[in-house]
Amino acid sequence: MDWLALQARMPRDPDMSPRSSRLGNLEAVLEGRQYDVLPFAFSRERSEAGDYVPLDERRPSVRTGLCRVVVEDSVSLLFSEGHWPEISATDPRTVEALADLVRETHLNDIMLDAATRGSVGSVALLLKVVERRPFIEVLTTRYLTPLWSRSDPGMLVSVTERYKVTAQDLVALGYDVDPAAGQMWFERCWNDVAETWYIPVGVNQIDQQRRIDHQRTVVHELGFVPIIWIRNISGGAGSGRDGADGACTFSAAIDTVIEADYLLSQAGRGLKYGSDPTLVLKDPAGAMAGGSMVVHSGGVASALTLPPEGDAKLLEINGNAAAAVLAHVQELRAIALEAMHGNRAHGDRLSNAQSGRAIELMFQGLIWLADRLRISYGEVGLLALMRMVCAASGRVRGGLSIAGQDYADLDAVGLRLIWPGWFPMTFADKQAQAATVASLVASGVIDKQAAFDIVAPVNDLQGHRGRLYGDGVQGGSDTTSELP
Repeated sequence: MDWLALQARMPRDPDMSPRSSRLGNLEAVLEGRQYDVLPFAFSRERSEAGDYVPLDERRPSVRTGLCRVVVEDSVSLLFSEGHWPEISATDPRTVEALADLVRETHLNDIMLDAATRGSVGSVALLLKVVERRPFIEVLTTRYLTPLWSRSDPGMLVSVTERYKVTAQDLVALGYDVDPAAGQMWFERCWNDVAETWYIPVGVNQIDQQRRIDHQRTVVHELGFVPIIWIRNISGGAGSGRDGADGACTFSAAIDTVIEADYLLSQAGRGLKYGSDPTLVLKDPAGAMAGGSMVVHSGGVASALTLPPEGDAKLLEINGNAAAAVLAHVQELRAIALEAMHGNRAHGDRLSNAQSGRAIELMFQGLIWLADRLRISYGEVGLLALMRMVCAASGRVRGGLSIAGQDYADLDAVGLRLIWPGWFPMTFADKQAQAATVASLVASGVIDKQAAFDIVAPVNDLQGHRGRLYGDGVQGGSDTTSELP
């Protein structure tokens, strides 16, 4: 079975767009639900009617999960605790406010979630301001439809969310609807003025005029749509034709992963059979009942008594096939990881500690993937969110309240991200860097403050700039000798 055949078995709502179905199928692969549509377990050879069940109708009993592994590895290189970028801006007050925002909203965890969900093609970040406090929410884009400005293709005019829910779910959320109404359309829309909610209508009442739910509608008057739309990998193979989505991180390897799952499941089935093969009895004295063969189950532990002319044998297989299958699966794994730019290095082959540069070479494919994702989720996503927060601080009366401090009219000039190294430097790496920096300072190529800027991120000295340089005003202070 390949990915196209498996997708054909997945349910598709005819009222939803093909894009929505495509993203839903990719989300199922990311979450490991792609085989849930198959009716039989892999151990089932016969249906209840006695018919043989083909392999492509059975759920694999072994699932490699390589797609999820590559996504989590690449996302960890983006926004994990050791890879979170430093925020820099011209105004120190802006840096302080955004640093407080990161800590108060746990923004690194939010961005990890966004990059994971967005691996299917796209994701959206929603900025909410509740009683002057900013909150950030991750929205999957399966049911979102963006509308871009004609004059500025990068600016959102509106974003509409629309999908089906059951009436019982709406009643549980406090809606005054008939619980027996069946499925209903839920819809809301964001623009530069408000987050407009609409009263749900039945799926058969789609032609009915939409009515605004004034009780739940929120007027923010920010002057911009408070949503950051992030395309996963722009311009890659498999990007959506409508321009709303980027390329999926793992789509190129789905077919290979399906093949590996079935091969491992079949190999496991063969090993189980080899440990307890089928017992066949040949008994001319009367075991044949009505001309049909009688097969006794119970394995080799069953004791048998046969007449002299009878016979018993085990239908055995050798283990060479299992070894061949495992070797083939290893090749499939390498092909899948290469297609996704995942990590193909084996840590058990390392005999001693490696430098940070050596580890980078081992993880080169994964680093290339994460480097592309830095553009989508860092420069386009996180940086745009920071600018949006600065803009909102000038639109909200009294400014934004972040970590108990009021920030109004934050200046986004010079706002940028400073990314750390992919892997921590060893002591040998730090010693080599210190010798190089000292040589550059002695030759006059760089000054002492520039030298501090180079070694500070590596040695966690960002907070010591004022002690070393008198708040960073003087770059040639003799205290530079305190540098490690």
